[in-house]
Amino acid sequence: MAYDPFISGVRLGSEGEPLIVIDGFHPDPEALVAAASAAAYGDAGKYYPGLRAKAPPLHLQPCQGVLAEVLQRGFGLTGARLAETSYSLVTTAPDALAPIQRLPHFDGTDRRRIALLHYLTGPEEAGTAFYRQRETGFETVTDDRLERYEDALQRGYPDGPPPGYFAGDDHHFQEIHRVGARFNRAVIYRGVTLHSGLIPGGFSFAATPKDGRLTINTFLEG
Repeated sequence: MAYDPFISGVRLGSEGEPLIVIDGFHPDPEALVAAASAAAYGDAGKYYPGLRAKAPPLHLQPCQGVLAEVLQRGFGLTGARLAETSYSLVTTAPDALAPIQRLPHFDGTDRRRIALLHYLTGPEEAGTAFYRQRETGFETVTDDRLERYEDALQRGYPDGPPPGYFAGDDHHFQEIHRVGARFNRAVIYRGVTLHSGLIPGGFSFAATPKDGRLTINTFLEG
């Protein structure tokens, strides 16, 4: 079958940040799942609720043409450096989440940092949602917004966020868009954008790529 990815995009919320969706992103996604199954995983740290393993940067090589087109048309970048890439599995039960893992988050305050999230296994409803912080109106968090954002977060959750994975709306965050986790779909957005993984009821939290929510999380720097 010919490699023929389908590219679509939207502008998020009131700030109009680009969100690009590429279906059929990789010409051989089964090979990526096989490679992920053979990788050695470890704890991902305090931010990601699960396990990670280093992914080889060569996995993006077959996608370079479509990726270059998307970065130029969607984000105005004529080139980007690969900062990091990893296989990721959500394995942390809702009642074991750290406070910071219970809320929408951002991946850094530099607008030149681009996130590429590639879904490979897991239920389609376990996608990604994007948010606006109600008090500030922020849909992105940059250096000049960080202090005001954190102050609003403290006021919004004086006793800490409630247990469990965030979904939908609450008194402090409003969902502005969501994307389903279709097999071999990639979503690309600026890392400053507020977002959260969607973890549905009945989720297995399996620690194996073929049974869990496997993604490849990549960051590019323009």
